[in-house]
Amino acid sequence: MNDNPRARAWLRLAAVYFAVGVTLGVVMGASGDHSLFPVHAHINLLGWVSMALFGLIGTAYPSVSVGRVACAQFWMHNVGVPVMLGALTLRLKGTEAAEPMIGVASIIVGLSALLFAWLVFTRIGGQSRSAQPAGQRRGAA
Repeated sequence: MNDNPRARAWLRLAAVYFAVGVTLGVVMGASGDHSLFPVHAHINLLGWVSMALFGLIGTAYPSVSVGRVACAQFWMHNVGVPVMLGALTLRLKGTEAAEPMIGVASIIVGLSALLFAWLVFTRIGGQSRSAQPAGQRRGAA
């Protein structure tokens, strides 16, 4: 396995979010209070699943997780997600003043997702169209 500290960090954080998401699910089930279901879903999707995929993709394609853009994407996601989860929890428990913070954090997480997509499209190489043999080009006879 290659040594990719950022991919390793993504995978470790994913495991933490997985444990938190499962714990919240168990607590909701045991108490019968499912009012935090949206928080549970966001923990699992933006924490466990997304971070695990960032880590696995970074392991398979290390160039996706190195450099300043990858660092910015990492920190935007890892600041935006917990802020959004905390604000969403407050909002679901009746604190209307948390609404703007949900919006700001969601924008940060959304920008992080766009950065990740950019990293994937620009750093996971392949043959250019002109380098492919004619028979492999789309639409070639």
